[in-house]
Amino acid sequence: MPDIRQCEVPFMEVKLLNIGFGNTVIANRIVAIVSPASAPMKRLKEDAKQANKLIDATMGRRTRSIIITDSDHVILSGVQAETIAQRLAAETHPKDANLLKPEK
Repeated sequence: MPDIRQCEVPFMEVKLLNIGFGNTVIANRIVAIVSPASAPMKRLKEDAKQANKLIDATMGRRTRSIIITDSDHVILSGVQAETIAQRLAAETHPKDANLLKPEK
């Protein structure tokens, strides 16, 4: 058996993304952040619920965004999709975070 100190394991940096109300998601696992208003997103939410892959992180508030992960989990958040996208951009590319802010 090899000595544990000699084994090299590639280190993947884990960045957590705040999705509101004290809830976080691993930023590297996010595939999409979408608005829940359309019919396809409502079907996606129902399909995830049937497959036991729905995570409700709204804390009893209205769903304002849906986060889809690479493991096909669907996460409901009470924070606007644009706000989460800005937070994700600030986490991954701090210098590009201002590009997502709407112009006035």
